[in-house]
Amino acid sequence: MTNNQKAPQFPKNDRKEIFGWITYDWANSAFYTIVITVLLGPYLTALAQADVGKNGIVFNLGFLGSVTAESLVPNALALSVVSQVCFLPILGSLADYTNLKKKMMAFFCYFGVGVSCLLFFITGDNYVWGCVFMILANMSFAATNVFYNAYLVDITTEDKRDKISSYGFAAGYAAGFLVLVGSLAFLKSAESYGIATGLAVRISMLVASLWWGVFALITFLLVKNRDPEELHPSQNIVTVGFYELWKTLRQLVGLKYTLLFLIAYLFYNDGIQTVILNSSVFLSQELFVSKGLETDQAFLLGIFMVAQAMAVIGSIIFERISRYIGAKRTIMICLSIWGGIVVFAYAFLASYLQAWIMGAFIGLVLGSTQALSRSLFSQMIPKGRESSFFGLYEISEKGTSWLGNMVFAIVIATTGSYRQAILCLIFFFAVGIVILLFTNTAKAIHEAGNLTPEEAAGESRRL
Repeated sequence: MTNNQKAPQFPKNDRKEIFGWITYDWANSAFYTIVITVLLGPYLTALAQADVGKNGIVFNLGFLGSVTAESLVPNALALSVVSQVCFLPILGSLADYTNLKKKMMAFFCYFGVGVSCLLFFITGDNYVWGCVFMILANMSFAATNVFYNAYLVDITTEDKRDKISSYGFAAGYAAGFLVLVGSLAFLKSAESYGIATGLAVRISMLVASLWWGVFALITFLLVKNRDPEELHPSQNIVTVGFYELWKTLRQLVGLKYTLLFLIAYLFYNDGIQTVILNSSVFLSQELFVSKGLETDQAFLLGIFMVAQAMAVIGSIIFERISRYIGAKRTIMICLSIWGGIVVFAYAFLASYLQAWIMGAFIGLVLGSTQALSRSLFSQMIPKGRESSFFGLYEISEKGTSWLGNMVFAIVIATTGSYRQAILCLIFFFAVGIVILLFTNTAKAIHEAGNLTPEEAAGESRRL
């Protein structure tokens, strides 16, 4: 793009554009909640166990060990993340230096929607294909979030980001709640209409996938492209992504406290994502399968329905708290609650009532931790480097947890205990809290050349 062809500049804090941005959380959260978090894991695990036995071997990897029916889904999720470690940062770097950010976001969005819809056809012994489709859909979901998160910097000023980021997560969890209610009602009544449980699960996942695609249209209509940095004559679209990734990594090393925050986030978000991604399988195995009972899918949906409702409330409450004590301290309080949740799951969970209570507490700190982390990190990024840095950030964002899922899968394969696996996750929350203690977030914001929310609010009042 030449100087004469530059895209127009658009003002920040435009209500219509912010609405379009928030709508994408409304769109993709239904897919993530219904497909990735609630239904697909137990569904694929049940297919695998029906084929090879409760803890039968699906793949024998020799000296690397075996992939069992119980560890199949955690391993597949870990594989999807390993594939993204280089892929997502390169995409982000490319988006910062071309005018393709919006087009790339749309491409991966609808590729993910299409692949997720193919899960409707997974039955019987073709569950391995289901894992392949899950990996591709999860990778696409993560890729779109690189560009989506980067737009937060484009459309808002520093003093509005905690609020808008929290409202985005609140909208996403509200959508997840609505779709969960519909799915729960459908699963409960499916048999009365002659629809088998497996088919009802597949229909619910198809509806959630289509929800993602339909509501994303609003985002792509309202969110505008900004100017990219121009390519140097010696660069081309193929090599610039790799070059800028290297440049971003060198720049990140020079931003000491931004790097510290990203390392902390890598640990504690790995713990969060592992809990989210494996909680339905954990509850299924501990409350049903271990007692010789058939998993009640409607019960699992109900638990996550409570979590979604509480996530909306938690996102708003903790955003208010952050106005008084700051985003960093608020995140640390949330992480302490997360630690309590995994201890409770290990030592006390034994009844349906306790599962409801645990689901409520998960929801309370789920949206708030993620929303405040996103907005805080956005303030630590040098201008013009948003997509590049969020490419690194997304490696440990939704659906991209790798270390936590690997630990979870290894512990299950070694001990056969989901409780032992869930307890191991307290390590990730503890490490996150300790690193945050040594992270000077105000200095990180200043080193990136930005204003703190308080400074930005003061400047807005002077104007």
